Amino acid sequence: MAKGYIIGHITVTNAEAYKEYVARDTPMFEAAGARILVRGGEAENVEGPQYARHVVFEFDSYQAAKDFYHSPAYQDVLKIRHANADSMIVLVEGYE
Repeated sequence: MAKGYIIGHITVTNAEAYKEYVARDTPMFEAAGARILVRGGEAENVEGPQYARHVVFEFDSYQAAKDFYHSPAYQDVLKIRHANADSMIVLVEGYE
């Protein structure tokens, strides 16, 4: 079964308030069995819209990634990110 991924491109607009989002979403990703492959770090935007931060979370399946993202608990936490960052998030099925 192909893995599933949540890929995010983010520019934080309020760093202090964004810390609450990270503090709340990290244990949620861990509890869902997600593996953090990329979370920040050095990056070079070579094409397209420019974002300052990039994240990649791996799930056991595409459906697991979708279920996590659309869960009521995560949707509640997303409000914090939406208020304190500009972002583009993509759910992707991996290649087998």
